[in-house]
Amino acid sequence: AVVSTQSTGSARALNLTTDAIECNAANYTVWHYRREILRHLKLDLQDEMKFTESVIDDQPKNYQVWHHRRCIIEMTGDPSSELELTEYTLSSDAKNYHAWDHRQWVLSQYKIWDKELEYIDELLSKDLRNNSAWNHRYFVIENSQGWSKETISKELEYAGTYIKKAPNNESSWNYARGIIKKNKMKYSDFPPFKELCVGMNESHIPSPFLLSTLADIHVEEGNNTAASNIFEQLKDLDSIREKYWTFKQNQLQVGS
Repeated sequence: AVVSTQSTGSARALNLTTDAIECNAANYTVWHYRREILRHLKLDLQDEMKFTESVIDDQPKNYQVWHHRRCIIEMTGDPSSELELTEYTLSSDAKNYHAWDHRQWVLSQYKIWDKELEYIDELLSKDLRNNSAWNHRYFVIENSQGWSKETISKELEYAGTYIKKAPNNESSWNYARGIIKKNKMKYSDFPPFKELCVGMNESHIPSPFLLSTLADIHVEEGNNTAASNIFEQLKDLDSIREKYWTFKQNQLQVGS
């Protein structure tokens, strides 16, 4: 349809964008034009919120509708429905990048961190391998309370509870190692976590993530011989990455 310059910003033009979106909701130009019309008409945007929810429900991985939703929230200044919306979307697809991105934008923009760790606890209690939830936990702490030594210690303990439940779950190991490396700390600064790793190894738990963490601990302590022995074990236990572990082993100066 062709809309004349005289009808730009009219209710008819808005209805035409609705029709166009129903035909192709990925048309960025239509969404942009729709926002211009909404600004011109100065309508109650609650109807627009409902419209975007219906599109998101039908096409939850459509970037354009999520961007439009963000613009509408900026226009209203009211994010009160967004955590519920993203929670609903993520209940169907826990790895929906667009929903996570929108949720993180809302949290950062409007500083509504209060109950977010509780939400993450709920997600991980249902699926401890939810890598998106682990990533989100890091994001929330990084941008709210920050990484004091006390916080790091608590989070390592938190990760440790999930590591014990599923030693071969890479997500919880990456979370723990990421905290330490990002904050330029050492495993020796957190004896309980180091002791957890040593104890699990003594119990002969076959986990490449456990062994690679132990190798890091040995390197940190300057015990390259012990680290080399760990990499030798990893070449057998994690044979698909044998060349990587050989590379790591060759980087060591054994005996130094």
